[in-house]
Amino acid sequence: MTVPPRRTQAERREGTIAAIIDAAVELLGEAGYARTTTTEIARRAGVSQGGLFRHFESRLDVILAAADAVRSRQFVDFRAGLGAMTEFDVAEAVRLLRRATRAPINAAWYELLLAARTDAELRARLEPLAERYHREIIEIGRTLPIARAMPTAELDTIVLGIVHMLDGEALSATVHPHPEQEDVRVAQLARILAGQPLFDRESGAASQG
Repeated sequence: MTVPPRRTQAERREGTIAAIIDAAVELLGEAGYARTTTTEIARRAGVSQGGLFRHFESRLDVILAAADAVRSRQFVDFRAGLGAMTEFDVAEAVRLLRRATRAPINAAWYELLLAARTDAELRARLEPLAERYHREIIEIGRTLPIARAMPTAELDTIVLGIVHMLDGEALSATVHPHPEQEDVRVAQLARILAGQPLFDRESGAASQG
C-alpha cells in the first residue's frame, strides 16, 4: 500500500482555514448571524477554539472571510454557467442569477446584510466587500453580448436592479413564495435586460418577444 505524502505545514494551515470558513458559511445560512459563534464554528470545522484564533483575530474576521468566500464561489458558479451556454440566452442568464440568489450559501450573505443594518462595526467592515461584489457583477454584465446594445450606465443600473430584485424575491420566497410568477418574471427581466419593451403599446398586451 502506498503511503500518501505528508502535508506540509502550509498545506495543513490552508486546510484548517478552509474548514473554518466552510463551517462559518454553513452555520450563517442555517442559524443566522447572532447564533454563528466561534464555539460552534470550531466544532464543525474540527478544530479547537485556540486553533481557530491562531488563524483569525476575532469572530468578525471569520465572518468576513465567510462573506468573501460566498462572493467568490458565486462568481465561479455563475461564470461556469455562462461558459456552458453554446449560445448566449438572456433568459437563461437570468435563471442563472436566480439560482445564485437561491443557493444555500447565499443565505449567509443575506444574514450578514440584515445584521449589518443594526451593527455599525459589521456594516463598516462589510461595506468594502459589498462594493467589490457589486463591481464584479457590473464587470460581468459588461462582458455580455447585450452590453453592445445599450449605454454602459444604463446597463449597469439594469443589471444591479435585476440582481437586487432577485435577492428580494429569494428572501420573500422563504415566507411567501409565488412559483406561478417566477417564469413570467424571468421573461420580463430578460426583456428588460435586452432593452426590449415589456408591453405591446398598440394592443396593450404583454409582449412575448
